[in-house]
Amino acid sequence: QVQLVQSGGGLVQSGGSVNLSCAASGVTTSIGWFRQAPGKEREAIACISNTDGQTYIIDSVKGRFAISRDNAKNTVYLQMSSLKPEDTAVYYCAAWIGPFAPPDIVTINPRTEIDVWGQGTQVTVSS
Repeated sequence: QVQLVQSGGGLVQSGGSVNLSCAASGVTTSIGWFRQAPGKEREAIACISNTDGQTYIIDSVKGRFAISRDNAKNTVYLQMSSLKPEDTAVYYCAAWIGPFAPPDIVTINPRTEIDVWGQGTQVTVSS
């Protein structure tokens, strides 16, 4: 039913910027972003509600990352700036089709409580 297609990412120097997009087909209630660095668990980053626009961003990237949406295109964006080598990871968007509040993204289990995943895109930040 719901499918997510990601675009963006790539190689960027430390301090640079990268924008990611996640285009959704079908109806979703919220779309969020996760990242997974080599050897680490998948980490929640940000989430936005498709109904009321509520957003949540984790403290470690707040002020550098921003999440937004274009309702006409049914697309969610992750804008990343002041990038650090520690931001290097595969970035995934994820969607919920039932009730979901953006702050809940940091408490759910991404292995069992994600309805739909995007395909992932690599972001590499060089020193």
